[in-house]
Amino acid sequence: MWRGLHTLRVQLVLLIVVALAVAQVISLLLFADERSLAIRLSLGFEAAGRAANVARLLEEAPADLRPSILRAANSPLVRFDLADLPLVQRTDQSDGVMVENRVRALLGDDYSRDIRVELHEITGELMPLPNLSHEMTEMHVAMMRGELSATEMTLSIAISGGQWLNVSTRFERPPLQWPFYAMLTFALSAFAILVAVFWFVMTRLTGPLRRLVGAVDRLGRGEDVAALPMQGPAEVRELTSGFNRMQDRLTRFVADRTRVLAALGHDLRSPLTALRVRAEMVDDNETRDSLVASVEEMQSMVDATLTFARGLTGNEAVETVEIQAFLRELQASKAVAFTLTEGQPLQVRLRPNAMRRALRNLIENAVRYGNHAQVSWSAQDDSLTITIADDGPGIPDKDIARVFDPFFRLEESRSLETGGHGLGLSIARSIIRAHGGDITLKNRNHGGLAAIVQLPFVAKQLKEGD
Repeated sequence: MWRGLHTLRVQLVLLIVVALAVAQVISLLLFADERSLAIRLSLGFEAAGRAANVARLLEEAPADLRPSILRAANSPLVRFDLADLPLVQRTDQSDGVMVENRVRALLGDDYSRDIRVELHEITGELMPLPNLSHEMTEMHVAMMRGELSATEMTLSIAISGGQWLNVSTRFERPPLQWPFYAMLTFALSAFAILVAVFWFVMTRLTGPLRRLVGAVDRLGRGEDVAALPMQGPAEVRELTSGFNRMQDRLTRFVADRTRVLAALGHDLRSPLTALRVRAEMVDDNETRDSLVASVEEMQSMVDATLTFARGLTGNEAVETVEIQAFLRELQASKAVAFTLTEGQPLQVRLRPNAMRRALRNLIENAVRYGNHAQVSWSAQDDSLTITIADDGPGIPDKDIARVFDPFFRLEESRSLETGGHGLGLSIARSIIRAHGGDITLKNRNHGGLAAIVQLPFVAKQLKEGD
């Protein structure tokens, strides 16, 4: 599950969805703020209009009717009162000025009348207006979803006779709402964009990249890989072109080196045969035997070099094999004797004949120097690990890296019967590396040497993307 989050396709989808969600939230917040401001101004202007009408009516009506006018104008949301002193000392800037101008316009005032407006936010625990009935209070709280926050506005309007009309009102800020159509728009936009992204990513981006990854993996295992088609964006096409050029150069380099080694080994056979004939003509038996032995050793080294060169060609077809059956078949061939420790069923792609040869060289070394070979296998991460262990004296740490050099031998007698030519490990490592794997040698804690071969598995995603 977590591994899938690291893929380009999933990360692009997550990026787009998160970006759309953030943009939608910001849009809704801005919309809600604009909506709240519009409602506040609308309610403020409505209260200002009522205050202006009441002020005009009070000035035009007889004094004994003023209490009746105030009682009739009062409502649960707006309270009117006549007093000798104003409730507001001065007009607030910003919204207060707009309300004041609204009142003056309705009264037809030319700034000769004193009008003051004060608006302020109510903080702390807020209860519904005290003038509301119980039923209206419950409905009000339900409508506001329990989130009561309000702006309180107070107006003081000077009227004839030296009195002040004080007006108090309060309007709640509407709670943040998530409209159905806004969510539907978000869902449709996200769906359309994701469809377009999936088409682009699958056909134009990740498709060519997955094919490229599969080709790199096969090339690393030494398989023949055809030139990849130039598909996708310009950057992906350039990457594909670079891979095709690299593959062509590597193939030509390995083929040229192999041909040089093969030609050298082949051309040396003729002079060696001539030397052998001339050595046989020497009269002195001791000298003749020494010369013949030297020529035979050189001939054997040439044959080993040709064998080494053939191990680099990689002409054998790659097959998927079950490692347990593969090792049992090698054990049953009686070419080398070893003990096999059973393990879990695992499959790996390899060249059967070449890999048999590499493992046979390692097992022969284990038997030659350790008298016994124990072979086991296991799965570690994304690779198959084959271990060939012996009970011999091991290898000095300073020589572990050198034993893979061609013709290097730890056995100082230089006898072919006891030390060979020194090409066995080199051939084994070349074959294993041609499969995309590697080999390491490690001295065991309780004595002996372990040759650890690691071969890559064929990842499932690479199979699907090929």
